[in-house]
Amino acid sequence: MRAYADAMKREMVQYAEAAGDTVFDTVFFGGGTPSLLPVSVVAELLEKANTLFRIEKDAEITLEANPATADDKKLKDLKSVGINRLSVGVQSLIDEELSYLGRLHSSREALSFLYEARSVGYDNINVDLMYGIPSQTVESAEKTLEEVIKFSPEHISAYSLMLEEGTPLYEKRKTLPIPSEEEEDAIDITVRSLLDANGYLHYEISNYAKPKRESRHNLHYWHSDPYLGFGVSAYSYFGGVRYGNHTSLTDYLADPTHAVSEREVINEASLAYEWIMLRLRLKEGISLSEYRARFGVDFKVKYSKEIERFHSQGMMREDGDRIFLTERGFRLSNSILVAFLEDEKNC
Repeated sequence: MRAYADAMKREMVQYAEAAGDTVFDTVFFGGGTPSLLPVSVVAELLEKANTLFRIEKDAEITLEANPATADDKKLKDLKSVGINRLSVGVQSLIDEELSYLGRLHSSREALSFLYEARSVGYDNINVDLMYGIPSQTVESAEKTLEEVIKFSPEHISAYSLMLEEGTPLYEKRKTLPIPSEEEEDAIDITVRSLLDANGYLHYEISNYAKPKRESRHNLHYWHSDPYLGFGVSAYSYFGGVRYGNHTSLTDYLADPTHAVSEREVINEASLAYEWIMLRLRLKEGISLSEYRARFGVDFKVKYSKEIERFHSQGMMREDGDRIFLTERGFRLSNSILVAFLEDEKNC
């Protein structure tokens, strides 16, 4: 772990000059499972980042955590070195569902972890939940959510399980009791209605927050803001170029200063589509005046067919300067985004 952290610090150095006076207001330790890192290593990485880059004093500094990987002492120590937000991979509070997912924690351990985090002073906690899990029902999803709402996290992310090729779940997919599309839709609707009833703003397709507790870090992605990523498989978007690091830990440790394996200059067409795709993920949607100022065309004229079609189907609305997806549109967002992509390809 220390060798990996040292390699990341070397990688950071080569970006410091290019970053110049750019001010960063979020830092995110993402998965794998960074809560496995010794606190001293987390502290070293944060100290290096603060030395090399202009990071605001009140920056949102998040660490993804697995409930099986930290106790209250470690949580307290992480807070003392600068971690002020936790993103906890709970996924479910039904033990049978956790077993299907291969999670290391039980439902009791997950809840204990959340309350321990609160007791040591974390006042900004995200809980990751998943639906579409094998054996999951509307009733079990509701039971999980009721327990999470009782804990009252500031932020909740709720994602649909994706069966990726090469994973154990994918190999067993034909024999697993996976909810049908209709059952998953019913779970999704239950999640949305329960969170709405309990004061959580559905501000992005898969994300909910108490007022003013949206994830600052993720909002930067959805607003197409520049960001720097370090480590194996990390991505950066800076100076109009997207960089992707290679996936080999051995190669990364050998020379982290040459970690980039992908480099894509984002042209206007790609940027325009990404701009649409990312903003339609947000409840606030697309600002027509901002789009016109950025790309020099009228969004409503360019995409009149798509807007009329999705508006008539109750999936899209317009209010003043903004066009955005309805709750039904959120549920069917993939088909909407594909339609805009096809139009962009044909331009």
